[in-house]
Amino acid sequence: MAERTKTLPAEEIVAPLTGVRGFLAKFTVLKGAQRNLWLTFLIKLLIYTAYSVTNKTMVLWLSKDLGFSDQAAGALVGWVWAPAMTVFTLLAGSLTDAIGLRRTFFLGVAICTIARSVMVVTTIPSLALACGVLPLAVGEALGTPVLLAATRRYSTVAQRSISFSIIYMIMNVGYFAAGWIFDYVRQLHLHVSLFGFEPSSYQQLFMVSLAFEIVLFPVIYFIRRGVEANNGSRVIEKSSGDDGTPPSFWKSIGDTVRQSAIHTAHLFRRLIGQPGFYRLLVFFLLIGFLKAIFLQMDYVFPKFGIRELGVNAPVGKLSAINAIVIICLVPIVGALTQKFTAYRMVIIGGVICAAGVFIMALPTQWFVTAADSAVGQWLGHGYLGLRGSIHPYYIMAALYLVVFSIGEAFYSPRVYEYAAAIAPKGQEASYASLAYLPFLVGKLLVGTGGWFLAAFVPEHGPRRPATMWLVFALAASVAPIGLIALRRYIRVPEAGRQDVD
Repeated sequence: MAERTKTLPAEEIVAPLTGVRGFLAKFTVLKGAQRNLWLTFLIKLLIYTAYSVTNKTMVLWLSKDLGFSDQAAGALVGWVWAPAMTVFTLLAGSLTDAIGLRRTFFLGVAICTIARSVMVVTTIPSLALACGVLPLAVGEALGTPVLLAATRRYSTVAQRSISFSIIYMIMNVGYFAAGWIFDYVRQLHLHVSLFGFEPSSYQQLFMVSLAFEIVLFPVIYFIRRGVEANNGSRVIEKSSGDDGTPPSFWKSIGDTVRQSAIHTAHLFRRLIGQPGFYRLLVFFLLIGFLKAIFLQMDYVFPKFGIRELGVNAPVGKLSAINAIVIICLVPIVGALTQKFTAYRMVIIGGVICAAGVFIMALPTQWFVTAADSAVGQWLGHGYLGLRGSIHPYYIMAALYLVVFSIGEAFYSPRVYEYAAAIAPKGQEASYASLAYLPFLVGKLLVGTGGWFLAAFVPEHGPRRPATMWLVFALAASVAPIGLIALRRYIRVPEAGRQDVD
């Protein structure tokens, strides 16, 4: 027994703490964490704040500055920009392994900096799309897998769980900050002339995201090369990606991208032959309807809010309610629902999400009393900073976002758990890679948002916003209804769970 104890890592032989001490101990494990881990947290905050500001601005910029219609702007974002980012993300993991974390950080930030610079200064549609929007999708895609890989590499085994929780929290802090920035810059109505160039409000927002991108360069510079955490100690490892400059750097990138595409094709070819793959595919397709509602907060909701509530409507602060609820609720829901199967929790979360969207389809006169209440006055005047009377849509939107976020806290983390739980032994990574599919489906669905805006909430003419939200609510309902109706076909026993219908 003594021999065995000596070989165990320290965190496996120390008696676990419980209660308040145990809760605090989850955070105190970060004491003494290496510099690279803290820098990774900072990079995550800067990247996601810049990304979220851009995301909220993109559709409005395409319409107001570049002259695209609602339909064309929605299609460009939903069917080009967003799916391209997902596809490039699938290829970026292998690229990171090949050239190293630090180089991938620099490469992604450099591409984003150039792309955002183009989007700031040009109003020529072809140039903005070819040299701005598409390269930005590539640069943003490089940040997702490298941040996850960096968190894993720079944290010890004891620090890993809380590190990934903090990464998730920081992402939502970035979304929250972006919402406030989005409103603040628009409401400034700042008129600036730089050598005859007068950026619009949306170009000014791109300038803010560009500033965040530039700040990333010195932050990444301070990341030490070849450093990896190893159970509380730091070790220096030589790797091909982090040591020296390869003679054919760009050739290696091209080779890696090609090999990644081939590997992805082989992965799907191997998975197609397994019966569990089709069940998981249907599961992810249904979840895509929930992701579409989440994505419309950036691609549809800003236009809706500006047209219904006015050009200075604080739609960014409204959407930030989602981030606030998620930050507060996800750890609690995760702790209280561990014994329930992932499939059941996804259904419960889906029902709650769909119910939340139906709030926006209700008659606005039902919420006039709530808008005049103490809570309504606090929301409008205290949180949103409005003056005068409070439009019922502010109350409706806040309620919708709170309810939807509660549902998201139930279902979203469990989607990835379900994929891992039903994966055949030795193929967990392959099944986990399919977790990108719901976002891809959601992005394709939200690409139709421009048509719904043009039909029900046009910039000029009669509007029927309740009808648009009813369509969105019915679309969200496809997920829980499908999961319940098809559960005998879709559902697979989950490892370690006995909860059955």
